[in-house]
Amino acid sequence: MKRRKLIKQLSALPIIGGFLGTETLVAGPARKVFPKPRRDYYKELGLRTYINAAGTYTALTGCLMTEEVVDAYTYATSQYVALDEIQDKVGERLAELLGCEAATVTAGAFSAITLGTAGVMTGLDPEKAARIPHDVTGMKSEVIMQKDHMIGYAHAIKNAGATIIQVETRRELEKAINENTAMLWFLNANNFRGKIQYKEFIEVGKKYNIPMMNDAAADVPPVENLWKYTDMGFDLVCFSGGKGLKGPQSAGLLLGKKDLIAAARLSAPPRGDTVGRGMKVNKEEILAMLVAVENYLSRDHEADWKLWESQINLISESAKSISGVETEIHVPDIANHVPSLRVRWDQNKIGLTPDDVRQALREGHPSIETVGGKKSVDITTWMMNPGEERIVAARLKETLKG
Repeated sequence: MKRRKLIKQLSALPIIGGFLGTETLVAGPARKVFPKPRRDYYKELGLRTYINAAGTYTALTGCLMTEEVVDAYTYATSQYVALDEIQDKVGERLAELLGCEAATVTAGAFSAITLGTAGVMTGLDPEKAARIPHDVTGMKSEVIMQKDHMIGYAHAIKNAGATIIQVETRRELEKAINENTAMLWFLNANNFRGKIQYKEFIEVGKKYNIPMMNDAAADVPPVENLWKYTDMGFDLVCFSGGKGLKGPQSAGLLLGKKDLIAAARLSAPPRGDTVGRGMKVNKEEILAMLVAVENYLSRDHEADWKLWESQINLISESAKSISGVETEIHVPDIANHVPSLRVRWDQNKIGLTPDDVRQALREGHPSIETVGGKKSVDITTWMMNPGEERIVAARLKETLKG
């Protein structure tokens, strides 16, 4: 029996329900039961909440965890377990679910990149793990990537003490490989931008027997991406936990070869004299990530997609009802692969810039966060609570009319 169902049944019993703390009992002939009031912590702190019509951005605190994930997180607070042991058991379960050799929960995808890079460099040598990032003597320490894959998050590689080598073509890639090459790094979201795409990249890695890492942080959905890239031949794959998986935002996944995951964990907590000591995930986050994956795998993904499409269509039709407004519904090829909306308008008819509209939506009530550039306001709905799409549709229309 699921714990949530059990608590629901127990709470129907007045005395047990009271001991569980799920409800407050009020004396009286009918023995009425009322929900226990909750503190509004954000209000107490003077923080303003908002409707997330932007997406899973870290600055916007990612996603909202599902009820099952919150339940697992809360459960984990009630008893002690050894950190390495829960990582072992959860890692085994994740590997089984996702069809890879091994897995571990990390402090986000950035942490997964650093720990994975560290593991490739040090192997299972704790003395080497204690020396990086400042002393890489005797270690392979060059990581090769495509120029079109170079983004700010690649700093996670430098954190391990590695030097980044940039190339553009397959010929340049093979020429750059030498006795100091530790790893080849691939940014999944930019597969179609670089000149070396999946197949060729993996061919080169296998030809020279060099570990390959794929940063697929924001690349769920679709669900099959969780095993697609390890099946392709990537030795390590990184995912964010607090985006499409709707786990804790401060958690992530590192999947891949058993020896490389073991080596990565040599630089992870609870070990102290390592590059990853500050990249701690607690027992609550580890268990919550397991449940997030289980829950995500069991979802009706077709129903989710249809819901997002209907929500985007609702907002699109509302915006298009205003003269001079045009909308475009699109789905990004890889990262954040969900129905999304781009809203543009004739500024001769509507004297507002996209920045004006974003600011008005942010400062109105309720506050709404959107994204976009100088020419459009961009919206997604997959991080919204049910019904919030109607509020966004009405507020956007009202703003454009005003």
